[in-house]
Amino acid sequence: MLLLGLDLGTSSIKASVVDGSTGNLVASAQFPETENIISSPKLGWAEQDPEMWWNCIQQAILGCNATQKYNPRDIKAIGIAYQMHGLVLVDENLSVLRPSIIWCDSRAVEIGNRAFEGIGAEQALSHLLNSPGNFTASKLAWVKENETDIYDAIFKMMLPGDFISMKLTGEITTSNAALSEGIFWDFQTNSVSDDVMKYYGFSANILPEIRPVFSDHGGLSSSIADLLGLKAGIPVAYKAGDQPNNALSLNVLEPGEFAATAGTSGVIYSVSDKVSFDPKSRVNTFAHVNHQMNNENRLGTLLCINGTGILNRWVRDNVAGGMNYRTMNELASKIAEGAEGLKVLPFGNGAERVLENKTIGSTFQGINFNIHTNAHIIRAAQEGIAFSLKYGMDIMAENGTSPTVIRAGNSNMFLSEVFSQTLVNVTGVSVELYDTDGAKGAALGAGIGCKYFMKPEDAFINIRKIGLIEPNSSKLNTYQEIYGDWKAYLDNKL
Repeated sequence: MLLLGLDLGTSSIKASVVDGSTGNLVASAQFPETENIISSPKLGWAEQDPEMWWNCIQQAILGCNATQKYNPRDIKAIGIAYQMHGLVLVDENLSVLRPSIIWCDSRAVEIGNRAFEGIGAEQALSHLLNSPGNFTASKLAWVKENETDIYDAIFKMMLPGDFISMKLTGEITTSNAALSEGIFWDFQTNSVSDDVMKYYGFSANILPEIRPVFSDHGGLSSSIADLLGLKAGIPVAYKAGDQPNNALSLNVLEPGEFAATAGTSGVIYSVSDKVSFDPKSRVNTFAHVNHQMNNENRLGTLLCINGTGILNRWVRDNVAGGMNYRTMNELASKIAEGAEGLKVLPFGNGAERVLENKTIGSTFQGINFNIHTNAHIIRAAQEGIAFSLKYGMDIMAENGTSPTVIRAGNSNMFLSEVFSQTLVNVTGVSVELYDTDGAKGAALGAGIGCKYFMKPEDAFINIRKIGLIEPNSSKLNTYQEIYGDWKAYLDNKL
């Protein structure tokens, strides 16, 4: 059976066609080849046009078809992974009312803080497992407060993946996992949160129909099937946020297992069977893709650093003269650990949850014009990203969650030896690399949703480990000293 996976990222969209019987990638395509723009009309805002996503989705699917490696009409199910925490609004004609307020937008921080106080810290944490913070519900409240005409015209609010599913099928659905990442879900009642809906004054009618993550979210409409060369009626059988989906793609489904990504943002993600929370909401707990399957709790604790790959890209464009990432990594590898005293804080992409939703910006400290080159800056930036993940992992450890090994796809910043070695040496935790990515994971998720695979683990019988990055015992003390100086600098900024 052929399965189509779509990965709606911030920078681009990837489509992959996977042979379910072997787990092998048949074809893949990405659009655009460069990177999609994030619009920032005001300081701290981050928006993208959902119709831009839809155009990119179409182009990526057609790009796969153009390889002529398969018959598009043999695709039997579609899975969608998407950037988390975004807000998409449509009217009764299913027309987009405004640009999507995406995950790294900071405008709703204070609204969420007030909601946390209004609902009550104990009630919010015990039921929502998070502060409402800067998540989707608070973004919707911002629209309600500041764009009354648009709010009054809303038919449905959606997460980004719900929107793409709507464009494919004409149906609007969501899941408990999606609503949990938007902070609409009560984990004690296993239903939409009355506290959030009443505090913000939202009508229940504004939410889509709730269906399981792995289920039929609608059949491909005839007009879209004709446009894309696919068979009408095939189901969208899976939808999940990019980080839970990344964990799925790495077969991270059971308590104690860890996954990581280092794309535009950097994430460490762990699975637990405990309904728990960080008292300061510096790391966040959401429903994992298999939460309540077989009536078992599967919660995902997510540590996110907003300024990860986006910092590396900024350095490429503004310091490294636009050179390719491979050349950047080679240059950085020639510089000694610690970049001769140069420190970089990577927090320049909006409010950082790990810093209690503070926006401190990215800073470069200790530049010496006589010794530091672009190679030093590249290395210091990548080390700063790894150190920020270590900082967050220490918070996870405070809450009783520590990895023995982390699984990651062999992509993005894990292609950099400097970043990867810094991460494993400063944490003392090995990283296993796998030949997978979000689009492939979404395709396999579709196979689970349409019951080609009878249980999730069946989808990963053929998963292939292609590398292992282990700590270097002779370097551990060196990295701990460098990290200690970096953390002291961060603490001073805070």
